[in-house]
Amino acid sequence: MTTAATEPTPAPSPQQAEMPFAIVRGEAVTAMPLDLYIPPDALEVILETFEGPLDLLLYLIRKQNLDILDIPIAEITRQYMAYVELMQSARLELAAEYLLMAAMLAEIKSRMLLPRPTEIEGEEEDPRAQLIRRLQEYERYRKAAEDIDDRPRVGREIFLAVVECDDKPVKRVEPNVTLFEMLDAFRSVLQRAEMYRHHRVLMEALSVRERMTQILGRINAEHFLSFESLFDVKEGRMGVVVTFMAVLELLKESLLVLVQNEPFAPIHVKAVA
Repeated sequence: MTTAATEPTPAPSPQQAEMPFAIVRGEAVTAMPLDLYIPPDALEVILETFEGPLDLLLYLIRKQNLDILDIPIAEITRQYMAYVELMQSARLELAAEYLLMAAMLAEIKSRMLLPRPTEIEGEEEDPRAQLIRRLQEYERYRKAAEDIDDRPRVGREIFLAVVECDDKPVKRVEPNVTLFEMLDAFRSVLQRAEMYRHHRVLMEALSVRERMTQILGRINAEHFLSFESLFDVKEGRMGVVVTFMAVLELLKESLLVLVQNEPFAPIHVKAVA
């Protein structure tokens, strides 16, 4: 009898584990819940906070759309005391001014319930009058505070741009005026002097020293003067030559300063400080 060879059992193929569709408090949830479950500590009740007893009274009046000038003191007192009892049951810190307002409301309520004498009924002030004045004044201040808070504020809606500049002083080096540049400027003056030629021949005694004095009288150490403005082209060639020689003498004696902002720019002159 021949026994058939047993075939080897194939190894199981690896399967991917089921992926959770949610992680709740660090635990994977792979099955959908059959009903909606809300943990007890997932519900949080936030009570509206008030800045004081007047704020609470104003809230109760506005909530029921009541006339502030005709307050139903009994209903407002009942709602106010309910809120105070809620704060006490929640073990919240209850300010003394809330209890003081409760006592004032109780006093106003009792005064309105008690019968008033007939002879002074028309003269006695409404017990609610003082409370109404306080509420109206508080409402005005609260509205003004809200209007101020709604205005744009630096650091909240408006952010100022601050640019820090380098405080290091920048030293500007003035370029030196060479003799060739001064000669070029003098040549342009001579060209303009040629335009004022005349046929009258008159010998004028022109002194270089006198022209030096005139130039020093026109310039000072505070303001610059144009180099070309020193020459009067109406004097002709001789006059501008004498003026140029006077300028050279003043430069030689270190009485003038020539400044040119950039190459080929106009030359300016001033006296030495």
